[in-house]
Amino acid sequence: MSFTPQFFTTAESLVDSLDKKLLVVLRDGRKIIGVLRSYDQFANLVLQDSLERIYVGDSYGDIERGVFIIRGENVVLLGEIDGDVEDALPLRELPIQEILQMQREEAEEKARRDKQRFRLLHKQGFSVDFADNDLY
Repeated sequence: MSFTPQFFTTAESLVDSLDKKLLVVLRDGRKIIGVLRSYDQFANLVLQDSLERIYVGDSYGDIERGVFIIRGENVVLLGEIDGDVEDALPLRELPIQEILQMQREEAEEKARRDKQRFRLLHKQGFSVDFADNDLY
């Protein structure tokens, strides 16, 4: 008789992640890194010693957050961080003010490119600006 391991697809599967360093990607795109201290049946999480990491290109900056409570419905992705792999990544840490400035510049550049692309598509008869033109 062979024994097949059970795989849980509910919040119960988080039991192996307790007291481990995790990366949590939230619905709004933020990335939170911290040690999982508690969770419940709704996958609400409590992270200790957490920080918000902002990536821009090959650089990143961290904002200390401390104890961070995350509502389960906001979790998009959750994974354990391997410290050896994290240290070997070709990313450079910059002061948070520099990262925030780079993030602003990147967002402005994207908005400029999108505006230009939308203008070209509009000339070809496509409706692309749903927020301003379509009311449903």
